[in-house]
Amino acid sequence: MDIKVIVLTLYALLTFWIGYTGMKKTKTFNDFFLGGGNVGPWMTAFSYGTAYFSAVLFIGFAGKIGWSFGFSGLWIALFNALIGVLLVWKVLGWKIKTMSVEMKVATMSEYLEKRYQSKHIKLLSALVIFIFMIPYSAAVFMGLSYLFTSSFQIDYGVILIAMGFFTATYVIMGGYKSMALIDTVFGIIMAISVVILFYSTIQKGGGMGTIGENLSLINEKLVGPVGPPGFMNLFSLIFLTSMAPLAMPQLVQKFYAIKDQRSVKIGMFASTIFAMLIGFIAYYLGSTTRVFLTPETTPQAFENGQPIFDRLMPELLTSVIPEYLSVIILLLILSASMSTLASLVLISSSSFTKDFWAGYIQKNISDRSLTRLMRIMSAVFIGLAVLLAYVELDVIVEILGISWGALGAFFLGPFFWGLFSKRTSRLAAYGSGLIGLSITLILYFVGVSTLETIKPWYFSSPGAGTLGIIASFVLAPLLSLFAKNKA
Repeated sequence: MDIKVIVLTLYALLTFWIGYTGMKKTKTFNDFFLGGGNVGPWMTAFSYGTAYFSAVLFIGFAGKIGWSFGFSGLWIALFNALIGVLLVWKVLGWKIKTMSVEMKVATMSEYLEKRYQSKHIKLLSALVIFIFMIPYSAAVFMGLSYLFTSSFQIDYGVILIAMGFFTATYVIMGGYKSMALIDTVFGIIMAISVVILFYSTIQKGGGMGTIGENLSLINEKLVGPVGPPGFMNLFSLIFLTSMAPLAMPQLVQKFYAIKDQRSVKIGMFASTIFAMLIGFIAYYLGSTTRVFLTPETTPQAFENGQPIFDRLMPELLTSVIPEYLSVIILLLILSASMSTLASLVLISSSSFTKDFWAGYIQKNISDRSLTRLMRIMSAVFIGLAVLLAYVELDVIVEILGISWGALGAFFLGPFFWGLFSKRTSRLAAYGSGLIGLSITLILYFVGVSTLETIKPWYFSSPGAGTLGIIASFVLAPLLSLFAKNKA
């Protein structure tokens, strides 16, 4: 039997076993959603890191950004680690945990409701989470399925259905603590895999110096501090992917579940090192697609001489790794994707069950019924994400950009300033969130309807998301001053 099939079968069995073990220990909604609020530093660190990085990074972002920006894409990895991980853990980690205990909240929507004394903001935020988590999950499914299609030559739709079933099974079984344990296993697999992948790529390219020289022959800007697309395009990618995590519901949830302040300190360093390792290698490998792939050698990654960005990394990964190590790549992408999907599914299904259903429809629902409904909605959410992934509406970077942009723009102002300033008003929360979200969606859809090939940076989804997030962050304190003066 093919070694890849054997290893993947063992991987699936391990995942199901951990999920089944967790299912027997999951008695309440709090157990299922937050692991009882008693998860240690290493499990939380790996859970945070693997939720941050997925197939979206390795397949979509590394491919398109590496091809377009070259080595300057490494700036994204640096700021993701310093802001999206280190700063979030240092500034927000323990504060979020303390807030969740004092206010007795389990979701982002519940926090906003209690902080601003408004049921409507709870409903609105739950709606935003459910809507924009679906395309994000679809992007993860797309990246994962592209790699398996390249590796096994199986139909894209068949792989999607299989991945959806696999994700649904282990998420529905185990709940958060099982997922955190699985994420720890996934994180270790990812760390080992990227090191092997990096070594294999450097070896095949004749060393880092030779790869750099070959890139400079193609375009000198590919080895410069700012790649060919220009500074603002690079800035928007850095800002979006680094700042959005300060208020991304699936990442914030990790701190609701963490054990204590000591765990935050340990997890901060572990998570940052993990992010540095994964991010730098992923974006560096993406830049080598220019060296290893051409329309002549890999025609399946090009159309009319132009790269199909979401196909670049699957082809690179399957070509630079020796055949006997190819299973490592499958485990890398599978591990990165499963952990992210688990986080997204939990947050999205909770927005319906805990925030909407238990908050508005059936307020006296039992804990057991709530947990059962959570499992059902997890399956529904996965089904919707798989359907959207099958349509392949856009390239992965654009899909992720609009998802992260919309979520970051809506939540950053109300969430961040709500935590750090008692003066942040209800008007500021509504205004900053809705205006930020509106700016993101209007710019993005204007860009989609624009027929020109070369569009201004702010019409791309990362650019639109960046401006929406900036607006949300700036408007919250300004509108609070307005409300105070008006009073």
